Amino acid sequence: MNGTGRRPAPLGVRRPRVPPHRARAAAPGLGQPSGDRVSPGLRTAAGYTWRLALLGLAAFLVVQVLTRLELPVVAVFVALVITSVLRPPVDLLARTMPRPLAVLITLLCAIAVVGGVLALVGTTVAAEWSRLDNELRGGLTRIDHWLTRPPFHLRPGTVTGLRAKIGEFVAAHRSALVSTALSGASRVVELVTGLALAVFCSVFFLHSGERMWAWAQQQLPARGRSVWDGAGRAAWRTFAGYTRGVLIVAASNAVLVGIALAVLRVPLVMPLMVLEFAATLVPLIGSPIALAVAAVVALAARGPVIALLVLALIVVIGQIEGHLLHPLVLSWSVRIHPVVIAVSVAGGAVLAGVLGAVVAVPVVSVAWAVLGELRDRGGPRRSAGGPSAAGDQPRRGGERGRHPDR
Repeated sequence: MNGTGRRPAPLGVRRPRVPPHRARAAAPGLGQPSGDRVSPGLRTAAGYTWRLALLGLAAFLVVQVLTRLELPVVAVFVALVITSVLRPPVDLLARTMPRPLAVLITLLCAIAVVGGVLALVGTTVAAEWSRLDNELRGGLTRIDHWLTRPPFHLRPGTVTGLRAKIGEFVAAHRSALVSTALSGASRVVELVTGLALAVFCSVFFLHSGERMWAWAQQQLPARGRSVWDGAGRAAWRTFAGYTRGVLIVAASNAVLVGIALAVLRVPLVMPLMVLEFAATLVPLIGSPIALAVAAVVALAARGPVIALLVLALIVVIGQIEGHLLHPLVLSWSVRIHPVVIAVSVAGGAVLAGVLGAVVAVPVVSVAWAVLGELRDRGGPRRSAGGPSAAGDQPRRGGERGRHPDR
């Protein structure tokens, strides 16, 4: 046989000449086979489709499992938050004293700070409650008179009538409200249990987190330990940086809000500062909601002009947070586009409510950091010493565009 795959003709016999286009169609490997009618584009789309479908199914199953295990999952998440905040002072104290003593002193100081803030809020509310009740009553009357004038022209007694209807609703549904309060009491018990579990886990994370991580690495295949070690450390750096940065931004916002409300003589400055601090933990939407509550308090206690000034404060603090605090504090730890942050917060809120909105951005940030670390190191199949097996070869530049089905 010659190079074309055809037998040579016998001597003296002339083989009939075949047109070139028919020869190309009959030659193997040239042209499209008769049994394969699927175009390469459709094959590529199908390959990506079933892979994305499997990833979506896996993500759905993970969310379902985490929803069923809400209490321990939230406790571990809070423990990681506590660890990320208290790890620097613990490391600093551990240079001059035993690490268990450093962990104990740091935890006691943190509990004292949080308890002091909550006690100050309670004392402030108790001291201002009688005066605030009178101011709110007078503020509702002023709002009622204000709504009767242009451009609203509402009927007199609209706000006071609404307040009376709320009182009638509470009296008519007293039993339902009591049962709801009892169910809320069970949620309080779960909250206390989860907080205790979080503190318990954070003690071990602060004391022996490195040994726990080393033990977890020993459970992995030896050829992939270095890669996953780098990915885990990148995830922790991102999570700790995001947590500390968000707390710094939240504290800055609370201080700015407190100064502005004190200048405007709005009551309940300390509780509104704590509300602003807690609401800022939800990116993009938390701070405006807290300031809207402050505007309602200002409207009832100080009138519409002060309320409009508080609403203007929402815009000012939003600009400071978005263009000054976030770039300075979070740019070195989280590099995610604001659109991705907004979509993550919305998706987390749909899946798990307020809790999902809080954890959405750190989860996405950690996942992005891990993917980036694995991509930079060539994937989990290769270790730092070279290919993972004898048959594995380093990836070449021409293999990046390979077909997904191959």
